[in-house]
Amino acid sequence: MKKVAIIMGSISDYEVMKEAEKVLKDFEIEYEIDVVSAHRTPYKMFQFAKEAEKRGIKIIIAGAGGAAHLPGMVASISNLPVIGVPIKSKSLDGLDSLLSIVQMPKGIPVATVAINGAYNAGILAVKMLSIFDQDLMRKLQCYKKELELEVDKMSKSIIKEDYYVKL
Repeated sequence: MKKVAIIMGSISDYEVMKEAEKVLKDFEIEYEIDVVSAHRTPYKMFQFAKEAEKRGIKIIIAGAGGAAHLPGMVASISNLPVIGVPIKSKSLDGLDSLLSIVQMPKGIPVATVAINGAYNAGILAVKMLSIFDQDLMRKLQCYKKELELEVDKMSKSIIKEDYYVKL
C-alpha cells in the first residue's frame, strides 16, 4: 500500500520534486508520483484528491509553481494532510508560488516548506508517518544522528588551534 503521493503541476517540476522521492526511497516508504495540474487537468486533480485516501495514501506532497493552486485545491478536497512545495518560478523567483501555497483560508491548511524545499517535504512526511511506526521512528533517529555527525565532521575540518582567541 502506497503511503505517500507526490504530485506536481508539470513535468518540469520533477527536477525539484525528485528530492522528496529520494527521501521516501531512502526511508523505504512506498509512494506514487504523478503530474496533476490544477489548471490543465482539474478533473484529474479532483479525482486524485477524492480517491487518495481510499487508495491508502496517508500524506500528499504537492509541488507547484507560479499561481501554485495545486496544493491548496487538493487540500480543499481531501482530508489528508498536504505538504506544499513552492517551485521557483522565472518571474518572481518562487515568491509567487510560496505566497499562493502558504496563504490558505481558515480551515484549509497546507503545510508549506521553503521554495524548492522538496527534500524537507519528504522528511516532514517521514516524521508524520513515524508517529505511528516505531521502525520508521528509529530510522529517523539514525538519520538525525547522521546529520549531527556530518556537522561534527565539518566542524573538525574547519577548526584549528590558530583561530581560537584566548581570553
